[in-house]
Amino acid sequence: MIPVVETAAVILAAGAGSRFGGGKIRAPLDGRPLLAHVLAAVREAGVGRVVVVLGRDAAAVVSALRADEPAGLDRVLVVVNPEPERGLATSLAIGLGPATAAPAPAGVLVVLGDQPRVRAEVLRALCDAVTPASAVAVMPQYEADAAPNPVLLLPAGWPLVARLTGDRGLGPLLAAAPGTVVRVPVRGANPDVDTPADLAHLASTPVPLT
Repeated sequence: MIPVVETAAVILAAGAGSRFGGGKIRAPLDGRPLLAHVLAAVREAGVGRVVVVLGRDAAAVVSALRADEPAGLDRVLVVVNPEPERGLATSLAIGLGPATAAPAPAGVLVVLGDQPRVRAEVLRALCDAVTPASAVAVMPQYEADAAPNPVLLLPAGWPLVARLTGDRGLGPLLAAAPGTVVRVPVRGANPDVDTPADLAHLASTPVPLT
């Protein structure tokens, strides 16, 4: 078990959103940018250090977040991936550095910026998991869609990030060593928003009760 306040979060939001047509994480859901929902969940969970990785539209994203909530980026470190087209792996590596800087956190929550229904209770559940010494990560097991994100990456798992390339996240490496991953059953689902149709579907679906 890890106190949530002793963790850091890396929110990955640097992708171009080409399937969406651009501007995805600024797109409104329930009157707020997608990324604002993710930031709100991380803050509600009580994460001690928050790093957001943005791409080439960083200025526009920051402006949208400030317009939504002037103090929404207080105590949030925004870093920019200058080559987001190289894939998710580069964004995770860029975010992990400041997330694990001294004083080092007890774990790093890797959160996707295009999953606006991520819940604070799930982040807390990952931190509350009892982990053996061999564990490198804690992942949720959503009852509705088996979504594997967000991920709590324990210190023993941080070196895995250096092995990532392209647009693949931690999933394949963790799947190759299932004995090092603790899975936590959680209710509901955690859908991605990849297309305008995904967003429209999410907007028409009632927000799950917490």
